[in-house]
Amino acid sequence: MIKLVALDLDGTTLDSEGKLTSEVKEAVEAAKVAGVKVVICTGRPLLGVQWILDELGLRDHGDFVITYNGGLVQRADTGEEFIAQGISGEEFLDIDNAARKAGLHIHAATRDGIYTTNRDIGKYTVYEASVVQMPLHYRTAEEIMKLDLIKVMMIDEPEILDEGIAYLPFELFEEFNMIKSAPYFLEFVNKDVSKGNAVLHLAEKLSIDVDELMAIGDAENDRAMLEKVGHPVVMENGIPALKSIAKYITKSNDESGVAYAINTWVLPDYN
Repeated sequence: MIKLVALDLDGTTLDSEGKLTSEVKEAVEAAKVAGVKVVICTGRPLLGVQWILDELGLRDHGDFVITYNGGLVQRADTGEEFIAQGISGEEFLDIDNAARKAGLHIHAATRDGIYTTNRDIGKYTVYEASVVQMPLHYRTAEEIMKLDLIKVMMIDEPEILDEGIAYLPFELFEEFNMIKSAPYFLEFVNKDVSKGNAVLHLAEKLSIDVDELMAIGDAENDRAMLEKVGHPVVMENGIPALKSIAKYITKSNDESGVAYAINTWVLPDYN
């Protein structure tokens, strides 16, 4: 019996227009009524998912949300943090210096804002701030390193980003968990941070076994949680590399694949 379902957002819970279908809303509500924990697991901050939590009815006492790709595990109603793992100021300087040498745009995220050292602010930084509904600030590296940082992102046109990654020092790959969350996003989080670790930590606090966990995702940054749960589900629109590790393949995000997965492999055990 599945007791917790972890849901990625983009390409999974949200359709290609970034919206929630009525079928997904109804399935999540039915799962919650049955007593299943439904947990949004995203790279976004809490501010950037509040409207989603509201529409899905996941803002009550006892609801949880995993943000910053596992950097924070929080109560969805109060924002209280169960798990918090960030990046130090010195670590930020290492990433910023590497980005400058590689010719890449960069920004860092705190709990309440996005900060960049780039005077010519990259368009994907502007896009990220818009998507996650966070204020965007220009600051010097010395100012940013004094902030309480959760993650750092190198962002650029896909071909520029890929070329820049090839020039990054090997030490960065050892020091951080680096996640290519989109063709134009390379995210740096604490070495111990991943969606998978966050899901397992939350499940442990809730006394839920691995075999009682389902995760649903579509992209490479979902791999960690898909590999660690007993019931990994990959979207039909997911990348081929993930489908090889899936227990189930559900419908696409434009066909309410999350709803299909919940209705097919979760709720029957509660009827």
